[in-house]
Amino acid sequence: MNIKEYMSTLGKNARAAASSIAAASSGTKNEALEAIAKALDGAREALAVANEIDLQAGRDSGLDAAMLDRLALTPKGIDAMIEGLRQVAALPDPCGEITDMSYRPSGIQVGKMRVPLGVIGIIYESRPNVTIDAASLCLKSGNATILRGGKEAIHSNRAIAACIAEGLNAVGLPESAVQVVETTDRAAVGEMITMTEYVDVIVPRGGKGLIERISADAKVAVIKHLDGICHVYIDGQADLDKAFAIALNSKTHRYGVCNAMETLLVAESVAADILPRLALAYADKQVELRGCVKTCTLLAGESAIKLVIKSATEEDWSTEYLAPILSIKIVTDVSAAIAHCNQYSSKHTESIVTENYTRARRFIGEVDSSSVMVNASTRFADGFEYGLGAEIGISTDKIHARGPVGLEGLTSQKYIVFGDGHIRV
Repeated sequence: MNIKEYMSTLGKNARAAASSIAAASSGTKNEALEAIAKALDGAREALAVANEIDLQAGRDSGLDAAMLDRLALTPKGIDAMIEGLRQVAALPDPCGEITDMSYRPSGIQVGKMRVPLGVIGIIYESRPNVTIDAASLCLKSGNATILRGGKEAIHSNRAIAACIAEGLNAVGLPESAVQVVETTDRAAVGEMITMTEYVDVIVPRGGKGLIERISADAKVAVIKHLDGICHVYIDGQADLDKAFAIALNSKTHRYGVCNAMETLLVAESVAADILPRLALAYADKQVELRGCVKTCTLLAGESAIKLVIKSATEEDWSTEYLAPILSIKIVTDVSAAIAHCNQYSSKHTESIVTENYTRARRFIGEVDSSSVMVNASTRFADGFEYGLGAEIGISTDKIHARGPVGLEGLTSQKYIVFGDGHIRV
């Protein structure tokens, strides 16, 4: 297979299909999503067979248990994909929305209309359910998409792609509106991220290595975040019961996710009151602690706590663990907490726990991250939790989309002008 020619063909087909999808009504797009849901429901056996081929190949190649778990397409997982399609269908369609209309002194009316981006390339690893998530969001937002999943899920993705094609055909939309890359050759990724004539935006979903490579090599615009070094700061005027619950949940609810807390900052005025209690709770959940000098000294002096805490290195403050490991730093005040966040954060999510309104306002105003919270767990940094219905990913960039990227993040705006024979004089 000539990869360059193959990818170019996908690009041409996607560009042609983008016009049809952009012009499709909300009703037609919703009917397509429902038709895909029905196709998935009717293809459960075929999906299971295809997924077992991928799982067996994964076992043979030595994939670890966590990777195999992400790869598995269970009956419950198929149910979740079907429900996800119906949830996206129920969301308001952003396309065509007109806002900010105003009359100008000349008599013309000027406003903005929300429109699709065009063709979106999505590159992801492992989870076959991402194929449906990405396809549904792109379809609802009026975009064509090219999906390149990981080689470990190739048979599952092909089976899902057949269901998507069936659903699109059922309502008269072109199959090429959603195309799954059939080859596992990595050269296909290199072609996709440089096809500026066919692809408008690339969205990578996966490990830091994948995203770094795409960010470095792409000629197409990229919506991405590299990692999630998230912080919780317990202020000197925090409600310590709230602080305990938030700090525990932010770290231990799930470890391998980008919105899990990786560094806990604690005001020195309350450190002796909250850290021993938290340390016991973390120890109970087998979380390894790495602390600054003050943290290590404080916890070593608590005879009731029998745990090992390692000294944090400079590298720890800028590390995304994605594991039961937590770095802890005692800081003087909110100013020091803000400075630490802005120096070491990946600009993903930070949270302050405080009953002081002024400090909360300062924290959310001065911390430079895509999500900043007051008295809430970092685990809420999620498109579904934000009311977006679903998300294609999270962006820490400052142009176009920032934070969880839902339907609106997959659209842009254009100016529209209404006149009635107006001419400029």
